[in-house]
Amino acid sequence: MQNSDIDAGLTPPPLMPKVERQRLHDTVVEHIRRFIVEGTLEPGKKLNERELCETLGISRTPLREALKVLAAEGLIDIEPNRGASVSKMDEAELRETFELMSGLEAFSGELAAERMTAVELTEIKALHYAMLACRAQNDLAGYYSRNQAIHDKINEAARNSALRQTYIAVNRRLQALRFRSNFQIPKWDSAIHDHDEMLKALEARDGKRLSAILRQHLLDKRDAVLQVQSREDAAAAKLKA
Repeated sequence: MQNSDIDAGLTPPPLMPKVERQRLHDTVVEHIRRFIVEGTLEPGKKLNERELCETLGISRTPLREALKVLAAEGLIDIEPNRGASVSKMDEAELRETFELMSGLEAFSGELAAERMTAVELTEIKALHYAMLACRAQNDLAGYYSRNQAIHDKINEAARNSALRQTYIAVNRRLQALRFRSNFQIPKWDSAIHDHDEMLKALEARDGKRLSAILRQHLLDKRDAVLQVQSREDAAAAKLKA
């Protein structure tokens, strides 16, 4: 009986603290990732740990854990004795990564047109109309989140786990740039037109058509980003002169 009492006293407590810690970790990662995507933290910007801790209401330990995750995703560069900064692609890397993503999106569309369920198509339609509503309100952040959800659901509907893993890894590095590609109203409206055509191709189960639209859509994003980056680099050069 005594042994039973002792054993009962040694029973480990529930693992709730670990669950809460994981939630905090995931939340911090998501917040910083959103700051990067929406341009609050710009490419090349050195991160101030104290300011980030104050903004997020956390200590440095979860912040540094989150930065390690984002570094593994290619969103943050961490240098010994110099701290962390937001990653910035050079022109060659930007071109190559968008070219790769255009192929991944095209393949996703080809497979999704064959494999997508009626329920998934309905969900994409709902996201499409919500995206249009955001455009009408000039809500770029809301538009972008729904836009990306559409692309993500097309990729999921392809039902190819290897493609899915590669897509997620590459897309994380491009999300901030894809967001920036809509800063110009004509580019934003062109993207809306592309999405209208994507939806038509999905409804018709036309994989080749959807594949072609998605490939060109990503290459147009690449060109828009290069234009923005070129103007910003020129402006920065003038300031230094």
